[in-house]
Amino acid sequence: MKSLKLVFNKVLVLWSLLLFVAVGAYSQDVTLTVQAPNAVVKGERFRVSFVVNTNKAKDFRAPVFEGLTELSGPSTSTSSSMQIINGQRTSSASITYTYVLIAEEEGEFTIKPASVVVDKKTIQSSSKTIKVLPPDNNSSSSGQQQQQSGNRNYGSAQSSNPASIGADDLFMLATVDKKKVYEQEALLLTYKVYVSTSLNLTNLTTNMPDLKNFHVQEVELPRQKEFQLEHYNGRNYKTLLWSQYVLFPQQSGELEIPATTFEGIISIPVQSTDLFDAIFNAGRYIDIKKELVSNKQVIQVEALPAGKSGSFYGGVGDFSISSDINTTELTANEAVTIKVVLSGTGNLKLVKTPEIKFPQDFDIYDPKVENKYTIKNGRQTGNKVYEYLAIPRFAGEYKIPALEYQYFDPKSGTYKTLTTKEYVLKVAKGASSDAATSVGVGGYVSKEDLRFVGEDVRFRTTGSKLVKTNDVFFGSLGFYICLIIPLIILILVVILERKSIADNANVAKTKRKKANSIAVKRLKVAKKLMVSNNKDQFYDEVLRALWGYFGDKLVIPVAKLSKDNVGNELKGRGVTDALIGQTIKLLDDCEFAKYAPGDDAGRMDAIYEEAANIIGQMENAIK
Repeated sequence: MKSLKLVFNKVLVLWSLLLFVAVGAYSQDVTLTVQAPNAVVKGERFRVSFVVNTNKAKDFRAPVFEGLTELSGPSTSTSSSMQIINGQRTSSASITYTYVLIAEEEGEFTIKPASVVVDKKTIQSSSKTIKVLPPDNNSSSSGQQQQQSGNRNYGSAQSSNPASIGADDLFMLATVDKKKVYEQEALLLTYKVYVSTSLNLTNLTTNMPDLKNFHVQEVELPRQKEFQLEHYNGRNYKTLLWSQYVLFPQQSGELEIPATTFEGIISIPVQSTDLFDAIFNAGRYIDIKKELVSNKQVIQVEALPAGKSGSFYGGVGDFSISSDINTTELTANEAVTIKVVLSGTGNLKLVKTPEIKFPQDFDIYDPKVENKYTIKNGRQTGNKVYEYLAIPRFAGEYKIPALEYQYFDPKSGTYKTLTTKEYVLKVAKGASSDAATSVGVGGYVSKEDLRFVGEDVRFRTTGSKLVKTNDVFFGSLGFYICLIIPLIILILVVILERKSIADNANVAKTKRKKANSIAVKRLKVAKKLMVSNNKDQFYDEVLRALWGYFGDKLVIPVAKLSKDNVGNELKGRGVTDALIGQTIKLLDDCEFAKYAPGDDAGRMDAIYEEAANIIGQMENAIK
């Protein structure tokens, strides 16, 4: 009985699996797709195919090819396949309807949707736009047309001679979307290779262009690159979008994007002066290494106009801002968090951290910064999230003013100011803090308790009857009590203030003393990252070592660190202009190299040595 039940369960499971597979197969989306080139040449034939991913299609209806001449079609072909992977059988089938067309006029033409019926349901394809290019000029394409027609010139070795590949047959073109920008305004640099339609380009390589005075971010392009047909300067070329970079100019004036060298392999069919040799070598190619040098570009960068306020943090672009607080009612010594989100398009990575003006009695911590931006449509877009943490030490009602954020809008050429919410905190008296101040002998009171000492005083009376001795308050016991208590409070405040100053001085002294050792430890971590070829983390750790060193050595809060105030502070400490310039350049190189492709190992080693050298020199130079 048990065995029968077991068999029944197995059959049930198998049936369920088969039903699931059948339902999955049946529920597979049926699609009708159109396949056609993005661009064709006027007078040349080309194919347009409609593919449906099932063999149950019927009643296919093609669109009217407006502006295009139909030479033949539809030719119908059916394909099917089956494969078994890990015991699972999968199958697929499709029907392809193909037309041969010719374009007799230049311009853009749209192929409207086709339709097909599958299981009594009509399926439509999407539309497709085809750009019809003019033919090559006769003066520049005679050789190309000769090759395309199949008339081989056996009396010449032109095609197999590297010198026969002219500058117009193969070149790299560098373009920018803007020639005139403001400082810190983004521009898009594009490298595109142009190849004669008679040539075959493979194995294109290059190094990162040397872009000084720019902050650079590379645009992520598909790894699988495809050639597109494009008409340029009277000729048709196979073009390939090779690389793109978003550039942020770091200074005003005339900045140059220099020429960059690329290397590629050209495969050329072998041709011979001997007819017999040509017959036996038909279809054989030779590879020729060619060097491509891009054109240079000159960018005119305008300085940001006057009108900056204290709330300008370097933002250039189009931004919005919002804020949120975790609570508005809390107790003393309890943390409050304010989150500020800066969103938009612009130099998000380069903007400084805005400062929220917390009340004086708050302990303030360095804000946490989270970057959530990406490159979209050739621009840096997304948001930057700041989390500010502060701790009120005393009870009361406090106002946290609205954060003002000024940025420069390059479209209008004006400064704009954004404003967050204003918050009012109601802080109740909390538990005594650990930090205590002595009162009397062996007694302690917290900062919070000290503030309310005058409010908590209560006087006791005995059962004795009070006797009125004098109507004059001056010289009485109450007079002396009122005189002594404020004096005691004043003395305590002075002691606390001096202690706070001494503590701060000791903290600053300790930070200055340990700045070098902490930086050295971070550089050791960076070296391990360099050995493991961890590029991003290596540059982050080097930057943390440098910024941390200057913050500790110069006693500058991390949130207020910048190249300008570090440079000014170093100059005031007697550091030479040459060493300051070397330091600023190293910071720029680290930010630049983090996003630069190419020989990372050599670049990382050089930056590591430079960072260690600069920190060593600073130890002897800072007074």
